Amino acid sequence: MLASSVAEPGFLSMVAVPLLVFIARVFDVSIGTLRITFVSRGLKYLAAPLGFVESLIWVLAISQVMQHLNNWGTYFAFAFGFAAGNYVGLLLEERLAVGNLIIRTITQEETPELASALWKAGYGVTSVDAQGETGPVKIIFTVAKRRNLQNVINLIKQFNPKALYTIEDVRFFNGTLRQLSQQRK
Repeated sequence: MLASSVAEPGFLSMVAVPLLVFIARVFDVSIGTLRITFVSRGLKYLAAPLGFVESLIWVLAISQVMQHLNNWGTYFAFAFGFAAGNYVGLLLEERLAVGNLIIRTITQEETPELASALWKAGYGVTSVDAQGETGPVKIIFTVAKRRNLQNVINLIKQFNPKALYTIEDVRFFNGTLRQLSQQRK
């Protein structure tokens, strides 16, 4: 029974083609999201091949929509695939955690333990005195890989739970954290 319904041309064009279009769009938009992330981080050697794959999948998906113009399901599958692809692409980008961050911690208290703990954990740390709205503050700049962000935040909360911190993407920095550690010795 099921085999005969799958073999019917109506089933193929009404269900299977929209499903394939949806899956193709999820893949191509997810890849596009990663490609844009890599471009913004200056990783052109990763972005270029992703662009090729993304456009190839898109052409295959749109060709199926154009071949089945009488099937509204392909239109909705194309649009839903785009939406789902954005979501999946952002999840993948979070998982990959490519790149570096600078975490700026602002505290009113002297916290040499925090700077020392960050330093011992292998992060680049620079501490400066500054003047805030309510008086003197300490600003601790920390350079870390994106995948280590939660570790840095945990250290900040452990040593100074009241500290304010901000996080920025760093496109490029000169040197490595290991070089910074070796210069310190």
